[in-house]
Amino acid sequence: MKALTHDDLMPLAEYERIRDSFRSRIITLKRRRRISVGNKVTLVFENRDTIQFQILEMIRVERIFDPAKIREELDVYNALLPREGELSATLLIEITESEHIKQELDAFQGIDQGETVALQAGTHLVYGLFETGHSKEDKISAVHFVRFRPRREFIEALARVETPAFVEIAHPFYPVRVPVPPEMTGEWLADLGRPSPR
Repeated sequence: MKALTHDDLMPLAEYERIRDSFRSRIITLKRRRRISVGNKVTLVFENRDTIQFQILEMIRVERIFDPAKIREELDVYNALLPREGELSATLLIEITESEHIKQELDAFQGIDQGETVALQAGTHLVYGLFETGHSKEDKISAVHFVRFRPRREFIEALARVETPAFVEIAHPFYPVRVPVPPEMTGEWLADLGRPSPR
């Protein structure tokens, strides 16, 4: 997926004028690209539109005008874009009861290592590859960035309308498997450069 450049952004004053409609469009898009995996984990699959929105929002909130600092934001967020033949997602561990945050987060230790998070199309699995640096020996982050590099067989199975798709987490504390709706598989296929029959 082509990296975003300064030309893909707009001046803050212009963004403020169109922000409500732009934000509404992204919220609608993210509904198709967000999936709850059980009641504590959410995956949001990123693309150029979702990343562009995040950069524009960061520039707006932080009031960033320096071109060098905008370049830094572009570099940070472009790293979240899927490369060719990949899917890329933000994995959020969502714990709502503040008194249980540390205990429950600690229970997720290891979710970012090995074959723990997978996408499935028919009988074909692809395991997530986590960005390092989001957990330590005694501490785990609530936000992770994960890439999936599916083989051709997975993509071909996904493109068949009758093939069921799932997201699965195989973790001792949190084993869960959920079906993926057609709207999301269509987004995956678009990210992978395949037309969706769904």
